[in-house]
Amino acid sequence: MGTIFRAPGDYPAGKEGDVLTVAFTVMGIPCIGLNGGPEFKHSEAFSFQVATDDQAETDRLWNAIIDHGGQASVCGWCKDRWGISWQITPRALTDAIADPDRAAAQRAFEAMMGMGKIDIAVIEAARRG
Repeated sequence: MGTIFRAPGDYPAGKEGDVLTVAFTVMGIPCIGLNGGPEFKHSEAFSFQVATDDQAETDRLWNAIIDHGGQASVCGWCKDRWGISWQITPRALTDAIADPDRAAAQRAFEAMMGMGKIDIAVIEAARRG
């Protein structure tokens, strides 16, 4: 969490002191959150995608989101306690789906479709056939 900017005076959608923007960092990437008011809702049109190197990292990040008020979804997607969507995506999955062997890619893709959190061993087994 970084700098919080507050309104210096009343404005049509809010009051003096309301949060206008918040600076924060996600995995080393600087971001700004804008308080656009209640008419602007989170949607799955925006998500953070995190590429992971192994099952331990996948599990750690997935569990950190789910265990702190988040919600599991499908195909490596989950939402944090604020409703922001995350894709916890092992590089092994990305590699498998991009396999030039179309049958291998399709097997891996079909395996992923039945998952919540991605299981790398299952993806790799499906890719091998």
